[in-house]
Amino acid sequence: MKRKKNRSNDDNDKKPEKLKGKDYEKELDRLHVELVKLQRWVVHKGLRACVVFEGRDGAGKGGTIKAITERVSPRVFRVVALPAPTEREKSQIYIQRYMRHFPAAGEIVIFDRSWYNRAGVERVMGFTDKEQVREFLKITPLVEKAIVNSGIQLIKYWLEVSEDEQTRRLEARIDDGRKTWKLSPMDLKSYNRWYDYSRARDDMFAATDTNYAPWHVARTDDKRRGRLNIISHLLKQFPYKKLPQEKVKLPKRQKRSGYREPDYPYKYIKEHF
Repeated sequence: MKRKKNRSNDDNDKKPEKLKGKDYEKELDRLHVELVKLQRWVVHKGLRACVVFEGRDGAGKGGTIKAITERVSPRVFRVVALPAPTEREKSQIYIQRYMRHFPAAGEIVIFDRSWYNRAGVERVMGFTDKEQVREFLKITPLVEKAIVNSGIQLIKYWLEVSEDEQTRRLEARIDDGRKTWKLSPMDLKSYNRWYDYSRARDDMFAATDTNYAPWHVARTDDKRRGRLNIISHLLKQFPYKKLPQEKVKLPKRQKRSGYREPDYPYKYIKEHF
């Protein structure tokens, strides 16, 4: 696949043409091979990493996470997508319910939304007050510093989608039976609060975009390009190497040794295809 040169600030408004499916699949296959190499390296070295995905509704977080994880082991690449907190969790330290999912040696934990809910959706939708948000933004860099100092690699992504593209994606969910579950009442309520989310994002970046846990921003109006760019960037965060692997050869099957298939009335499913 031909690689695009980095765009200058003057070219930010110029959208490249949509990436063709054939080109996308070819590059994704290559990146999947690299992710498997990374997986083996992480296990071999006992590395620990947290990857945080944030962004507006419809920015493409779920599809990007699926693209990352579809060819690797869920025991190494663990995805965490927490529901709304219980009453018990509400009484805990805010980040506590996330920390119990942090990685052990040989694991990469991917957070599909994270503790940054407090700075984003909870702030915009009025689920928390201004003082709680200010306190969160004040202590989060300290908490993340402790996370990094403990040996966990913390990688944070913000997926940036335009107003028009978000509208197109949310409208597409209305009549598509495969996507209606993605359109929650919360999505509808938050849709008209674009600039409230912009202010929340700006404050979040100003407070938590640190040198030890920076925010990496990915443009995702073109989902395919966005996914490939994020996976490529993620791979570069680890100085992994391809580990030697013995060539696999299937052993011979055991002999029948008198075994006979039973005359059993198996309940086969009906074959429609």
